[in-house]
Amino acid sequence: MDINVKIAKELQIQKWQVEAAVNLIDEGNTIPFISRYRKEATGSLNDEALRNLYERLNYLRALEEKKEQVLGSIEEQGLLTEELREKILAAETQVAVEDLYRPYRPKRKTRASVAKEKGLEPLALYIKLQNAKEPLEREAEKYIDAEKGVATAQEALQGAKDILAEAVSDEADYRTFIRSLTMREGSLVSEAKDKDVQSVYEMYYNYEESLKKTAGHRVLALNRGEKEKILTVKVQAPEEEILRYLEKMTIIVNNEYTTPVLKEVVQDSYRRLIEPAIEREIRNELTETAESGAISVFGKNLEQLLMQPPIAGKVVLGWDPAFRTGCKLAVVDGTGKVLDTKVIYPTAPQNKVAESKAELKKLIKKYHVSLISLGNGTASRESEQIIVDLLKELDTPVQYVIVNEAGASVYSASKLATEEFPEFDVGQRSAASIARRLQDPLAELVKIEPKAIGVGQYQHDMNQKKLDEALTGVVESTVNRVGVDLNTASAPLLGYISGISKTLAKNIVAYREENGRFVSRKQLLKVPKLGPKAYEQCAGFMRITDGKNPLDATSVHPESYEAAERLMEKLGLSMEDVREFQRSAGSGKKAAGLLGKIKDKKKLAAELGIGELTLEDIAKELEKPARDPRADMPAPILRSDVMEMEDLTPGMILKGTVRNIVDFGAFVDIGVHQDGLVHISQITERFIKHPLEAVSVGDIVEVKVISVDAAKKRIALTMKL
Repeated sequence: MDINVKIAKELQIQKWQVEAAVNLIDEGNTIPFISRYRKEATGSLNDEALRNLYERLNYLRALEEKKEQVLGSIEEQGLLTEELREKILAAETQVAVEDLYRPYRPKRKTRASVAKEKGLEPLALYIKLQNAKEPLEREAEKYIDAEKGVATAQEALQGAKDILAEAVSDEADYRTFIRSLTMREGSLVSEAKDKDVQSVYEMYYNYEESLKKTAGHRVLALNRGEKEKILTVKVQAPEEEILRYLEKMTIIVNNEYTTPVLKEVVQDSYRRLIEPAIEREIRNELTETAESGAISVFGKNLEQLLMQPPIAGKVVLGWDPAFRTGCKLAVVDGTGKVLDTKVIYPTAPQNKVAESKAELKKLIKKYHVSLISLGNGTASRESEQIIVDLLKELDTPVQYVIVNEAGASVYSASKLATEEFPEFDVGQRSAASIARRLQDPLAELVKIEPKAIGVGQYQHDMNQKKLDEALTGVVESTVNRVGVDLNTASAPLLGYISGISKTLAKNIVAYREENGRFVSRKQLLKVPKLGPKAYEQCAGFMRITDGKNPLDATSVHPESYEAAERLMEKLGLSMEDVREFQRSAGSGKKAAGLLGKIKDKKKLAAELGIGELTLEDIAKELEKPARDPRADMPAPILRSDVMEMEDLTPGMILKGTVRNIVDFGAFVDIGVHQDGLVHISQITERFIKHPLEAVSVGDIVEVKVISVDAAKKRIALTMKL
């Protein structure tokens, strides 16, 4: 199998693109680096395409390895035919290879292997030939042997049937047909172990759905219900059709003595050996497909969350709400430095509201707080009411934002948080994190294990290794797309940069603390253990503001500095102009339309010794140096008043933030502590297969209330206004 040809066909890209990407990956280049700085080589394959390519490359290489092992094992047994070799080499999945290997795999003790040890193989072959002239018991009597453990003709016959049943089960073509037929015509069914028990799985207490139509989120829900011992789940196959097929393949002559026995053999082979294995495989396949879909949705949600625009330069009060233990507060300045921490007790059981307000007023006045970042955990509703009452009493404008605090408690108890805030307790660390994740969501959220951020469904039920790899890939892509400030970035943030390991990230921070701020990207080569390859991979994603070379503040790679300087010369720009563009955020007259000033890109690119795509990227960077791509994302909704669920009435139109996306819809925060659900059918007038086709996490959307169920805490919304 030509792996590159197969990947090109699957991903619908050119073979040369795959070959270039595979070579670059094998040379030790990272996905973000290839995506950003090797566009000419790969024909502009983006992060997502490259990660899909990398995943398939690993799978197909493992498949080829498996084929080699299987061929070697069968050859050792002296049983490898040319036809079998060709079938194994042509197999496209691990399952297909396993099917072909099954008859030759060294088996553990089975009913068939025991029968073979008793010398019953010739009897099985006699039945298989289907030309018996008398009842089979007569032939079976010849195999009675007390020493071998065959006491009766019936026992001999049963042993022969076991051998034949295993032989039917081992036929790869039969399994392929049965698997395909079951997937096409079978159903997934579930029932309650106890119908009187109330649970969230009630819709699955008597459930049946075609296997080919079962949605991923339902597969994961059924798996969880089964794991919690509330549901019994099974695959219902078209058994009659399967048995007829197996009989047709096995019974070649209508013989009055062998036909009834072979019908028994077929039934036993299917029910005892084939069906349980096929059911297991189909359930695994459904789960893997469902997990891949859920992981993809989780990844898209996480990316949107990480790409939320920072609220820079504001003094923020982080509020970690709680009842008995009190609400923890942390004031952080515009750079994220913690200025003060406090614990107040405005909620039950203490209810010290007046005292708490007095403390809050002091903090707001002393540090000129303009924003309160409130975590959405326990006691958030009660805390929000106190904040709103407080804002009415202040003589300076202060607003608040409700922040998703998922993962804050994981972070605050982590080794990293202990190193960052050794003198704080977990509550103070959590409050500081809640404040900072409003100032710079990306820089703060990278400190938390991605799956603990909580923007998905069933994340604890799926393959944790696959989930971790996928989400780490999302964080890595996002961090590299945004870039990091080399002089302020934390070790966890630096650790996601292309080519930078956790050890190198710590070494960079240690070097910075010892030698002061970096003034040039080249200084990275002085960091212990950071060699030329790591420098090549990471340099373009590191930013230095007000350094020696203004290009160090852009995403222009140092390997292209010479070309960039020659381009600037041709466009009549100086380094001072680039500095000016940075200060004016690319709004200066000279910065506008640089790309349009280049008349013949192909000719100029050849002259500068770079590709056209690199030329375009350099020109775009010079137009808007150090521009943060998060600036294009919708800013969070700042609030100054509170709404209750009781305030909602059908028909009311509100603005909200998309907090989470699942297969069946989108959850929208409309400011009442209970996210409303916009069902997939209510997102848009056009037909969509998935909510992600129309909305993303973090989107600010306009919704209309359809219904409110206060008892069940459910709000139904529509985006069809």
